[in-house]
Amino acid sequence: MTNVILETKHLTKEFKGFTAVSDVNLQVQRGHIHALIGPNGAGKTTYFNLLTKFLVPTSGQILFNGRDITSARPAQIARQGIIRSFQISAVFPHLSVMENVRIGLQRNLGTSFHFWKSGGSLSRLNDKAMELLAQVDLTEFADTITVDLPYGRKRALEIATTLAMEPEMMLLDEPTQGMGHEDVHRVTELIKKVSAGRTILMVEHNMSVVSGICDKISVLQRGAMLAEGSYDEVSKNPKVMEAYMGSSAGSTAGELEGAHA
Repeated sequence: MTNVILETKHLTKEFKGFTAVSDVNLQVQRGHIHALIGPNGAGKTTYFNLLTKFLVPTSGQILFNGRDITSARPAQIARQGIIRSFQISAVFPHLSVMENVRIGLQRNLGTSFHFWKSGGSLSRLNDKAMELLAQVDLTEFADTITVDLPYGRKRALEIATTLAMEPEMMLLDEPTQGMGHEDVHRVTELIKKVSAGRTILMVEHNMSVVSGICDKISVLQRGAMLAEGSYDEVSKNPKVMEAYMGSSAGSTAGELEGAHA
């Protein structure tokens, strides 16, 4: 099987004369953590929305495991193993942590989601749910109502519910946004941990996170691909420095370290 798990060819999205994503060619290698970065308004989230078919491309192709999924519906994308977490925490606030993970696990029952069934009828999923909570260090919070969780722990729960759907590829949209230093470190370590045997494409604004865990970085500017490579390569690229800082080619990688995508 090819090492390229996801590829977009000339992917473009236009909104009434405004081009949000412009002719983007990108390849994600199987088993890699790949970051998509860029200044605000660069088209990163729009690109994610195209991959998961929340938006329909104006032109171009999306290939997953060599199959053309450009015309697939969102549910078909998820069934093929591309699972996305969102910039804003997308969990059920008034269910317990365990119940949230169990909902994700219902996919593996081979039936539709049983929202109307009693909790007891889904108890066979409890052991697997606890395994997933252990992976993301949430065992002690299993019975906590989600609305009461600290923010960083909610993001860990969201990763657990994503893992419950057995993704072959995870799309993480700003996983550390709004976090303090301690939570950023915890979630960064968690992403490294759960990446084993999986592929991750992430939009991330925190350059210390990107530099620490990503195998490859793609930089968007005004919807177009500006640069690609390792962190060292893109952080020293004059075009990237200009995009982030509005500065001259002599800007240092250290300045990029503090910039936000």
